[in-house]
Amino acid sequence: MPAKNPYLGSLSILTSLFFMWGFITCLNDILIPHLKSIFILNYTQVMLVQFCFFAAYLIVSVPSGYFVERFNYQKGIITGLALASLGCCLFYPAAEWLSYPLFLAAFFVLASGITLLQVAANPYVTILGQPETASSRLTLTQAFNSLGTTLAPYFGGLFILALPVKTTEELKSLDAEALAVYQSAQAQLVQLPYLWLAGSLLAIALVFALIKLPTITPSAIEHSGTDRPVNDNKNAWHYRHLLLGALGIFVYVGAEVSIGSFLISYLGEPAIAGLSAQDASHYVSFYWGGAMLGRFVGASLMQRIPAGKLLAFNACAAVLLVLIAMSWNGPIAMWSLLAIGLFNSIMFPTIFSLALNRLGKHTGQGSGILCAAIVGGAVLPVVQGLFADRIGLQAAFFIPALCYGYIAYYGWRGSRFGVAGGASVPE
Repeated sequence: MPAKNPYLGSLSILTSLFFMWGFITCLNDILIPHLKSIFILNYTQVMLVQFCFFAAYLIVSVPSGYFVERFNYQKGIITGLALASLGCCLFYPAAEWLSYPLFLAAFFVLASGITLLQVAANPYVTILGQPETASSRLTLTQAFNSLGTTLAPYFGGLFILALPVKTTEELKSLDAEALAVYQSAQAQLVQLPYLWLAGSLLAIALVFALIKLPTITPSAIEHSGTDRPVNDNKNAWHYRHLLLGALGIFVYVGAEVSIGSFLISYLGEPAIAGLSAQDASHYVSFYWGGAMLGRFVGASLMQRIPAGKLLAFNACAAVLLVLIAMSWNGPIAMWSLLAIGLFNSIMFPTIFSLALNRLGKHTGQGSGILCAAIVGGAVLPVVQGLFADRIGLQAAFFIPALCYGYIAYYGWRGSRFGVAGGASVPE
């Protein structure tokens, strides 16, 4: 980030948000095998965790976009933090009452707060600086999101997976009393970490309530040079590159979440690594740590390489790695799947910033549309779970392979278009 950017201080403060929602989102990957064991669920049933979490993006994103446009980015951030804190608090009674439906409700409320945070913070970062460096700027702040996702598996493995997770066969061998004791002990491990998270989110909300961030109005965006919309009379839904970008966000988040959600189970497969859930949780950090490293490198590369071309290259590399993970066994398959994180690194911020290019006063609405597309994280893991229950976990990774194929197309061609009718958008 160039030091001459007058908004450098504000961007530095905003990085805390990217860290927190990355940390919280990645904890789902730890909770999935944990809840699968507590409630004796199959892959399809446990993927309702991701369905409820990411369904919030579909339901809450567009209203959040209007909220941000009606009020401002700072109030959107504060409200989102408070709502996310409430969601974390709901984990306590869910664990106390051993209620899977209440766990799912807690995931939805938590994700609703994070959705509002993303709708406010992502476009805010693209606006605070020169339009031509928006992809690089958002990629750099997203690197701190990846720092959160890298640390979360260690945190979750240490506290949430502190007790060994039993397999389905082991659970079936327990009598009713022993099973109740096991379920209660495992569920209680969730309570304290999520209370800590609730307190941290409230503390950050207080900080944002006390500081003064730059006020960016729709009219200021509208007249910000190259960020001016191609056709001022149309709303965000008329921009082809935005709609193709929304599909790109849908399949990207679906692929990323699917891989992360199944990683612990994949690494536990005897033909791959045969790791316990706690040991496998440590390797999940390599997946998210690769994304963090790639974002720092990518932010620099995009100062010299067109963002769309770098996006297409990374997507092609991800397709190749998924195919290897599907076809091979042992360490080669294991590290191929983990290495996908490195190439995931620039995808979300690059698709997001390319899709918002030249939307002008429709940026808030466009951000809401893109965040709604994050619902891919709700849909595609469940689809992969359905296939995993039928054709096997390893073969089911064809779902993310298809997703990365579309992203390669968007980076190479789809991101070049603007309004319906063929107006081009520079990369």
